[in-house]
Amino acid sequence: MKKRIIALLALLACLLVIISGCGNKTSVAKQANTVDTWSTIQKRGRVIIGLDDTFVPMGFRQKDGNLVGFDIDLAKAVFKQYGIKVDFQTIDWNMKETELRNRTIDLIWNGYTITPARQKQIAFSRPYLANRQVLVTKKDQNINNFKQMKGKTLGVQTSSSGASLLDEHPKVLKNYIKDQSPVMYDSFNNALMDLDANRIQGLLIDSVYANYYIQHEKDPDSYRTYYGGFSGEDFAVGMRKGDKTMKHKINSALQKLANDGELQKIEVKWFGTDHNSLVKPNN
Repeated sequence: MKKRIIALLALLACLLVIISGCGNKTSVAKQANTVDTWSTIQKRGRVIIGLDDTFVPMGFRQKDGNLVGFDIDLAKAVFKQYGIKVDFQTIDWNMKETELRNRTIDLIWNGYTITPARQKQIAFSRPYLANRQVLVTKKDQNINNFKQMKGKTLGVQTSSSGASLLDEHPKVLKNYIKDQSPVMYDSFNNALMDLDANRIQGLLIDSVYANYYIQHEKDPDSYRTYYGGFSGEDFAVGMRKGDKTMKHKINSALQKLANDGELQKIEVKWFGTDHNSLVKPNN
């Protein structure tokens, strides 16, 4: 009888732990959707931005470890208007929405694409930069379109918009590649090294990353980029749905930066042109 009682008590304890955990998750999700944290961020004087620090030229580390990039400059320029310091925190890109929901970070700002799936979980600022997914190959592979990837190995970053598009539209590219399944990478850096070593024959990657990377390689002519059948996409800042004030403040600051020409200067610095901008000066 004692053994039965002990077993029953242990089972009840486990159930309480499970119920408590579910309650905590529900509470965290509810807060993320309802609580406006702008006043808290103002009081502490800093905002925490999560990023993948290998994503050139949006946010990446130089050889000396210094963090630089288009989104780094833009985020600093936005929050300078409100007297708020920006802290950048490297995160596992696969866990970005979880980090945001759990408040380990306040924003996702790192070449972050607006998608319907992501919009169900979080809120976005106005889009500020246009981007596309491109297939990058080495010229000696003689791959000029998606169909010529038939039987070849494709690389893609885990939890990237490219990975989502690959799954959502399999007839465009996925059905051609080896085993109809790509090799997944935590970062594009590792994927590009494997491309150079012919461990993969193609890489589906953001055009802003591909163009910057190739331009800074010793032999840029050894690469080929193909803009296939995937539609264009927009970069925006990701935040919790409850942060309505944050969204308004960021949108207003982006417009002000466009009006005074600062946004265009940042674009020219990192891209050599401002034609990708989605925030235009008010007339």
